[in-house]
Amino acid sequence: MPGGRLTQQERQQIASGLADSLAYAEIARRLDRPTSTITREVMRNGGPTAYRADLAHRATERRAHRRRPAATHGAESAPQPHGRDAEAVAEYEETLTTVLVASGVPKMAARVLTCLFTTDEGSLNASGLARRLQVSPASISKAISFLESQSLVRRERDERRRDRYVVDDELFYQATIASARANDRLVATARQGVAVLGPRTPAAARLENIARFLDFISESITRAADQAREVLHTKTGAAGEGTAPPEHP
Repeated sequence: MPGGRLTQQERQQIASGLADSLAYAEIARRLDRPTSTITREVMRNGGPTAYRADLAHRATERRAHRRRPAATHGAESAPQPHGRDAEAVAEYEETLTTVLVASGVPKMAARVLTCLFTTDEGSLNASGLARRLQVSPASISKAISFLESQSLVRRERDERRRDRYVVDDELFYQATIASARANDRLVATARQGVAVLGPRTPAAARLENIARFLDFISESITRAADQAREVLHTKTGAAGEGTAPPEHP
């Protein structure tokens, strides 16, 4: 399997594959590359509908030029725990950030969330985040405000009474439930519109269909979240009884 950076010719093949509506896995197979490489390449360069081979190639060269001095000083001075490959970790963090941005998370909030996800403790304070991401405390504060508004991080106080920002399994349950509750508000508002517009009008029928659809989705999400939460907690308990839980990297 070839390694190293994608060539301009490979990027042109990616663009052709996207134009032919090929899946990332199929494009990767044709190039003999990992699917994750193709996914990262496309998502960091405009997504499947805006990807352009020449623009992507130039952007990659600019990024490499900017990072070269940092790479010279970096990996040896800050060794990764558990024998991790520092370069592989950095690539994965960029991939995860890119996917989060594509899902609608602002760039800085995505970087903060990625940092928390990939920290073994699952929590950092503001100064730790600012130091790791090399940004100002104000940037961290703004990102945290967004993540808290979406129930994607939880704030706790440490022994020195400093705020720490936490991600864990329970937090994702709460974020999922919050999303379902937001759907519930939209359902209620849509049905309010049915009464205002008249139950036998086309506009009211449209709003009622929206309400029915979202009502079903909200109920399904809540039920699935409750089941997933129970499974996660059950596995944790079972692991403690007879089998050691998997070691966290």
